[in-house]
Amino acid sequence: MTPQETKMAIEAGMTIAEILKQYPAAAKVLQQFGMHCIGCAVAAGETLEGAARAHEVKLDELLKALQNLD
Repeated sequence: MTPQETKMAIEAGMTIAEILKQYPAAAKVLQQFGMHCIGCAVAAGETLEGAARAHEVKLDELLKALQNLD
């Protein structure tokens, strides 16, 4: 992997779209937390923190699950 291809750490302020672009496997984790609209227009601008709040998901648990992706 070149420096240009280095993946960023998943953070609460990232949008769902940014996360999915860097980590396509994150879709499965998001769905497990009840976030089924990962491809909708809102996902392009909604942060992970905002989505967690909207879906009444504990942000720390969601971040932990996402940071454990391969």
